Amino acid sequence: MAAILVEHPMTDANEFVLHEEPVWRDRSNFIINAELPEKDRPRKFEQLFVKQLDDDRFEVCCIPFFVYDIALGDVINTSPKDERKYVVTGVAKPSGHYVFRVWFGESFHPRDEVAEELKALGSLIEWSSRNLLAVDATDKEHAQQVADFLAEREKAGHLVYETGRS
Repeated sequence: MAAILVEHPMTDANEFVLHEEPVWRDRSNFIINAELPEKDRPRKFEQLFVKQLDDDRFEVCCIPFFVYDIALGDVINTSPKDERKYVVTGVAKPSGHYVFRVWFGESFHPRDEVAEELKALGSLIEWSSRNLLAVDATDKEHAQQVADFLAEREKAGHLVYETGRS
């Protein structure tokens, strides 16, 4: 595996939402910052695993847990902000992928079953914590299948979900 370049390796981890197992880790060679909205604080940034394409453009190699309107495979622009050199400013080229976030809360039983069913539907998944799962859908048709499945599970009281679009 290639070395991953991290912008500020010595910063306080409490400021960041981290990706322990990014789905395209083997493609990534850089970690950048996406600023979180005030409502998602106390964490200020989500660190995104990316592949650097040029000085300030990157391909997203993980499924965002909290950042909206960015999906796996999107090409994003960055610019300096405060003391950080690489902060997301927007999407330069959408990948066509869709993001879903699934919150299980205290319903422990269906967690692994739901994750396996999502993978069987062709989704890639990333766990943020024991209760939060990020889900990738490759296109609009796949996203509808995932949404239908998650809506059925939400109606049964197994989970709560949202899309990654604002």
